[in-house]
Amino acid sequence: MFFEEITILKQHGKQFIPDVTKPELPGPFKGRPEISTLEVDEDALAALCPTHAIGKSPVSIDMGKCVMCGECAFAYPAKVKFTKDYKIATNVRERLIVKAGDLQPILIDANLIRQEIQGLYGRSLKLRQISAAGANADEAELNACGNVNFDMGRFGIEFLASPRHCDGIVITGPVSENMAEAVQVCYDAVPDPKLIILVGTDAISGGIHAGSGALDRKFLEKYPIDLYVPGNPPHPLTFVNGVLALVREKKK
Repeated sequence: MFFEEITILKQHGKQFIPDVTKPELPGPFKGRPEISTLEVDEDALAALCPTHAIGKSPVSIDMGKCVMCGECAFAYPAKVKFTKDYKIATNVRERLIVKAGDLQPILIDANLIRQEIQGLYGRSLKLRQISAAGANADEAELNACGNVNFDMGRFGIEFLASPRHCDGIVITGPVSENMAEAVQVCYDAVPDPKLIILVGTDAISGGIHAGSGALDRKFLEKYPIDLYVPGNPPHPLTFVNGVLALVREKKK
C-alpha cells in the first residue's frame, strides 16, 4: 500500500492546494474578462449575449449576468478575452461590470465591509447553503470547496445543516417563486448579525431566467448583499478567496 501511495503521489502530485491564493488554473477556465479598446460593431457584439450582459459605449461585460458561454470572445477575439483570474468575488455589485480598457482586478472594498463581519468571522464562519431553484452546478462547486483539494475547513469556513448554528446564508439559483418563502424562513432563523452571499450568475441576476414570471426575487431587494461570487458556475477558488477577503480584509 505504501508503494502504491508513493506511485500515485509521483504521478498526480499533491491533491490539496497548499496556498489557495496563488495557484494557476489550467485548461479552459474563464475568469475576469479583458476588453480592448478596438472599435467593433457594438450592436452585433451585444446581440450575441443571451443574458444581455454586454453593454455598449463603452463595451462592457457584467459578470453578474455573464453565463461564460464565450460567444463574444469567439466572435471577436481581438476585442474580448477571458483571463484565468479567479479572484472575481466582490462586495460591490458595480465592480462586476468590466469595461473596455479595464485591466484592474475585481476586488473587495474593505471600507464597505460591516464592522461586525471583521470582528466576529475572521477565524470561524459557518454558513447555510440554500439552493433556490439552482441547476446543481453552483451547488456542486460549493460542495467541492470542502474536499481535499480546496479544504476551506482549514480556514474555519464550513457549511452546516441548521441555520440556527450559522453566521449567514449562501444562495444559489435564481430564487423561484416556490423557494422564496423558504429563503426568507432560513434567513430569519440565522442569528444576528448575519451574512448574505450570492453565488453564481443565477443568484446574482437571475441569469437566463431573468424576467421569468416563475421567479420571486423580492428577498434580494430587502437586504444588503455582503458578497457576490460570479461564475456559471463559479470556481471553488473564487468562492474561497472571496469569503476570505470578506472576513479578513482590513479597512484602510
